[in-house]
Amino acid sequence: MSSFSKALRPLARAASRPSSQCPRITPQSHHCLRPLTTTPRHHNADALDISSIPPTPISHLSDIEAAMADSVRKFATEEILPKVRSMDEAESMDPALVEQLFEQGLMGIEIPEEFGGAGMNFTAGIVGIEELARVDPSVSVLVDVHNTLVNTAILKYGTQESKRKWLPKLATETVGSFCLSEPVSGSDAFALKTKAEKTADGYRINGSKMWITNSVEADFFIVFANLDPSKGYKGITAFVVEKSAKGFSIAKKEKKLGIRASSTCVINFDDVEIPKDQLLGEEGQGYKYAIGLLNEGRIGIAAQMTGLALGAWENAAGYVWNDRKQFNQYVGEFQGMQHQLAQAYTEICAARALVYNASRKKEAGLDFVRDAAMAKLYASQVAGRVSGQAIEWMGGMGFVREGIAEKMFRDSKIGAIYEGTSNIQLTTIAKLLQKEYSR
Repeated sequence: MSSFSKALRPLARAASRPSSQCPRITPQSHHCLRPLTTTPRHHNADALDISSIPPTPISHLSDIEAAMADSVRKFATEEILPKVRSMDEAESMDPALVEQLFEQGLMGIEIPEEFGGAGMNFTAGIVGIEELARVDPSVSVLVDVHNTLVNTAILKYGTQESKRKWLPKLATETVGSFCLSEPVSGSDAFALKTKAEKTADGYRINGSKMWITNSVEADFFIVFANLDPSKGYKGITAFVVEKSAKGFSIAKKEKKLGIRASSTCVINFDDVEIPKDQLLGEEGQGYKYAIGLLNEGRIGIAAQMTGLALGAWENAAGYVWNDRKQFNQYVGEFQGMQHQLAQAYTEICAARALVYNASRKKEAGLDFVRDAAMAKLYASQVAGRVSGQAIEWMGGMGFVREGIAEKMFRDSKIGAIYEGTSNIQLTTIAKLLQKEYSR
C-alpha cells in the first residue's frame, strides 16, 4: 500500500463513524450530497436511498476528498511541474514520474485495499484527475484512463480470480490501456474489424487498434474484438492482453498537437494467443461493457478539462495581476480585462458543477449518462475558450513556449475529440431529452 493510502486511512475511518453532520464520503458510504435530479430513483435497484440526506453544496468535498485534492496539488506542483515542458518537447512520459504515480497511490484509487489499492470513492479519483490537469493534462489522462476505464473494467466485469491476479499489479506497478478505437471505428465504435476466434486453449486475436492511450507505458491491455461477426456488434467481446504476448506489437507512435507526453499509438495483433481466463466478463457482452465504461470515463475527461481550464486561468491571472504592466498599471486592473477574467472563472465553476454533479449521481447509483455527456461537452468547450483567452491576456509571454499557456491551449483541443466527440455528446443529450419530453 502507498504512503498516501496509509495517510488517508485514518480519515476514511473517521469519516465512516456516525456524525450529526452530513455523512462523509468513504469507500463504504460513497457520498453525502443529494443530487439535483428529477430521475425517479425506483428505476435503478442499485440506487442508494438519499431522500433523508440534507442538500449540501455540489462542490463540497468530504475530508478524504479534500485530502486527496491537497496531496495531489502538492505532488503536481513539486514533482510534475518541473518536468512539464521537457516531457512535452520530448513527447514522452518520464518513467520515473510514472513510478511516482504508483507510489502516491494514484493508479489504484478505487481498487480495494485488499488488492493493494487506496479503496477510495469515485469522486476522490475525479478530484485527483482534476488536480493533475491543472499542471499537466498529459499526466492527468494517463491516470484517468488507467483508473476510470481499465481498473473499473476489472472491478466490474472480472472474475474473483482475475481480480486477485490483475488488481494488485494495476494498483502498484502495471499501467493499463483501453483498446477500442480503430482506423474506421471512432465515433462508430462498434464498426470495429478486429476479430477473435476460439482455439483449443483459449482465443486468437487478429487486427489493429488506433489512437490507443498509454500504449507505450502499459503492459496490460483491455482489447475489444468481434468473436462472432455474424451477430454484428453483439459479437464484440472484451479480452485481457499482455504486451509480452507473441504477435502483439506497437506499429506507430503518433505525433500530436497536444497532450504530447501522453503516448498514443497504433497497435497490431497478429495471431495473438491468449488463454481462456483472459476473457473479460462474458462472450458477446463487450459492447455493453464499452458503453458503460465510456459513460463513466467521460466524467474523468470532463474533470481533466476543468482542471486544464483552471490551471490556464490561474497561470494567466497571476501574470496580469502581478507582473504584466501597461500604461503604468497592471493589465489585470483594466475593467475590460477584469470582466473577461470574471466571465471565464464563472464558466469554469459552472463546468465543475456539472462534473461534480455527474460524479455524485454515478456514486449514488442514479442514471448519470446525460449528466456525464453534458459535463464532458461543456467542460471541453470551456477549456478551449479559457486556455485560448489566457494566451491573449498574457500577450507575448502567452505565445512563447516558456510557460504552460500555449501548451494548455494545445492540450485543450483533445477534450472535444476523445471518449466521444462533442457531436456525439450533443446527440446523446438530445436523444435522452427527446425520450423524456416526447408524448
